[in-house]
Amino acid sequence: MGAGTGLLRGDMTPVAFTPYRQLLKRTREIALLTSSASMLTWDLETYAPAEAVNFRAEQLAYLGGAAHRKFTSGKVGDLIAQCEQHGFPADSAEAANVREWRRSYDRATKVPPRLVEKMERTRTHAREAWKRAREQSKFRLFQPHLQKVLGLSRQFAECWGFQESVYDALLEGYEPGAKTRELRALFAELRPALGAVLGPAREKSAALPENFLRGHYPVAAQQAFNRQVAAAIGFDFAAGRIDTTTHPFCETLGPRDCRLTTRYDESNFAQSLYGVLHEAGHGLYEQGLPGEQFGRPLGTAVSLGIHESQSRLWENHVGRDAVFWQHWHPVACEHLPDLRRFTPEQIHAGVNRVAPSFIRVEADQVTYDLHIMLRFELEVALVEGRLKVADVPARWNEEFEKLTGLKVTRDADGCLQDIHWSIGLLGYFPTYTLGNLNAAQLMHRARQERENLAAELARGEYGGLLGWLRARVHAHGSRYRPQELMTQATGEPTRSRHHLDYLRQKFVN
Repeated sequence: MGAGTGLLRGDMTPVAFTPYRQLLKRTREIALLTSSASMLTWDLETYAPAEAVNFRAEQLAYLGGAAHRKFTSGKVGDLIAQCEQHGFPADSAEAANVREWRRSYDRATKVPPRLVEKMERTRTHAREAWKRAREQSKFRLFQPHLQKVLGLSRQFAECWGFQESVYDALLEGYEPGAKTRELRALFAELRPALGAVLGPAREKSAALPENFLRGHYPVAAQQAFNRQVAAAIGFDFAAGRIDTTTHPFCETLGPRDCRLTTRYDESNFAQSLYGVLHEAGHGLYEQGLPGEQFGRPLGTAVSLGIHESQSRLWENHVGRDAVFWQHWHPVACEHLPDLRRFTPEQIHAGVNRVAPSFIRVEADQVTYDLHIMLRFELEVALVEGRLKVADVPARWNEEFEKLTGLKVTRDADGCLQDIHWSIGLLGYFPTYTLGNLNAAQLMHRARQERENLAAELARGEYGGLLGWLRARVHAHGSRYRPQELMTQATGEPTRSRHHLDYLRQKFVN
C-alpha cells in the first residue's frame, strides 16, 4: 500500500493502533484541501486572469477555513490524546508525528475559523494590490492592504499568545523555538562582522563595472540552460516544472508535484539562473521528503531556516563557486552565445561582484543579510505598534541609506520589492539569514565527510552532495526540531562562524 492509504509507518509496516490510523486518515483529507489551495495559489501567481481574483479569494477562504475546521475539531484532539497515552516508542515515526500534531493542534485551536477565512480573502486581494503598486512604484496603492494584513497578523498573534514580543508568536510559525531577542543578538553580532568583510570585498570588485555581464540573452535560451542546470543538480522534472512569475517561489502541490518559478531579464542571464538555482534548492528538499508521509509532520519541512539553507547552499555554495563556471562555461556559451566574450573566471567574478544594491534577491552574498536585518527591524516595529504603516517608505529609505549608503528614490526599489507582506508572511524574513548560516554549516560538514566532494563538484557531479543532504536533512522531515536537526547533521546547533569564515575566505583572503 502506498501514499494514498495513509496507513503506514515510516518503515512501511502497517500501524495497528486505531486512533493513529484515524489521525492519518484525517490528515490525509486535510492535505487534499491544503494542496488544492496551493494549486489555486500557484495558478493565481502564474496564469490566472486578472478578473479571477475576487472568486479566487472566496475559493481560498473556503478551503482554508475547511482545512482549519477539520483539523481543530474536538475529535482530532481526542485522537491525539489517545495516541499520547498509547506511548509510541520515543524514536518512532509515530511518536514524532503525534508530537508535531499536538504542537500544531494546540496552536491552531486558539484561532477561530472566521479569522483564517478573513486572512485568506485579505491576502489574496493584497497580493494583487502589491503587484499593481510595485509596477507603478506607488506604496499608497498597497498601504491600506498592508494595514489590513498587519491587523489580522496581530490578531493571530494575540490568539496564539506570547511571553515577550508579539513578534515571537508569528516567528514560531516559521522557525519553531526562535525568539525575537535571540535574533536581535544574532544580527548585532553579524552586522559589524559583515561590515568588516564588505570593505575588502568591494575593493576586490572595484575593477568590475556594475553591468559587466550585461548582454543579449534571449529568454528561451535562458530557459533551456536553466532547465539543464536544474536537472543536473537533481531536480526531477517528471515531478516538477519551472514557470514565470513576478517574484520567484517554490510551491509543492503534492508528493510528486513541485513547481518552481523565476523571472527573466534578456540583458541579465544571472537573474533567472540564480533564481532557478535558489528555488530548485527548495524543490530538491521538497522532492527529498518522504513521499509516503505527505501531509504529515514527517513529510513536511521542519522550518523555513532549514528550507532556506537548501536554496542558499545550491545557489551560492555550488552555483557561485569557481568550479561551477569552469564546468558549465561551454554549455552556457552554447545556449547563450553572448557569454563567449567572457572566460569562466570573468563570469565567476561577475556573478560574485560585491556592491550594495537595492533589490534583496539580486544582492551579493556579503550585503544580502543587511537586507534581512532591515526588514526584520521594520517588521518587529510594525507588529509591536512602534511603526505606522504610512511611515514605512520613509523609515525604509532612511535605514537603508544608513546600512548601504544608497538613497532609495523609488518604492519599487525599496519597501515594495518583496511579496511577503502582501501574503501575510510577517515573521518569515529572519529565516533567510538563518538559512545562510545553516547552508555554510552544512556545506562545511559535507566537505569534511565527503573527501571527494570538491572533485565531484568540479566535474559537475552533484549526486554525492545531494545524497548527503537527503540523508542528513531531507529524509527526516519534522522528526527533529530545527536545532536538533542541525546538531544531528553537523555536530552543533546553528552558528554564525561558518558563514563568516566562508565569506572571509571567498571575499577577503
